[in-house]
Amino acid sequence: MKKLVSILMAFTLLFSLTACSINTNSDGSSSSSKSNELGSSKTVESDDLNAASESTAPESESADTGSKSLVVYFSWSGNTENVAKSIQSQTDSDIFEIVPATPYSNDYDTVVDLAQAEQRENARPAIADSIENITDYDVIYVGYPNWWGDMPMILYTFFDAYDLSGKTIAPFCTSGGSGLSNTVNEIKGLEPNATVTDGLHVGSGASSNPDSAVSEWLSEIGLAK
Repeated sequence: MKKLVSILMAFTLLFSLTACSINTNSDGSSSSSKSNELGSSKTVESDDLNAASESTAPESESADTGSKSLVVYFSWSGNTENVAKSIQSQTDSDIFEIVPATPYSNDYDTVVDLAQAEQRENARPAIADSIENITDYDVIYVGYPNWWGDMPMILYTFFDAYDLSGKTIAPFCTSGGSGLSNTVNEIKGLEPNATVTDGLHVGSGASSNPDSAVSEWLSEIGLAK
């Protein structure tokens, strides 16, 4: 009888140890599963932080308004464009080309006749694009060729479209030999509440390499970098 009880007690003890071993493995397995979930959760959280970082970066970039000066120019032959790009380079300005909504002819004689007709009619040729943020700029460099002793009439369209009060306007011009004519005074009349500097004239022959003339002019009007 005592032997039977001993055998029963031994079986009971063995069963208990086996159950403990199974519970331990189950907890270990469950613990491992939770660890994987936390790792997955942690990865997703890390991705969210990266996404948040990426979404805020453009806001930081857009907060930087950049240049406070703008070069605005109209160029038919490319001479004024050369001077405009030299000014842009030396002043770190933004740049805007005045492009007619209806393009001018490439034929010189045709453009000569059209320029005269526009002056007689006091025309205001439409500009293809617009400057949305002109209020951001303190200095506006304005360039044009001399057509029949005056600015092309599309420049009058530009000055009619924008109030440049409180800004500094620095005019520059290209021509075969007519100089600035009366264009600086015209601009003063069109923008009476702006400060208009002395203008720069670059002859057609020098317009292909205007850097020296531009540099000297910027120093003279106090806008050199």
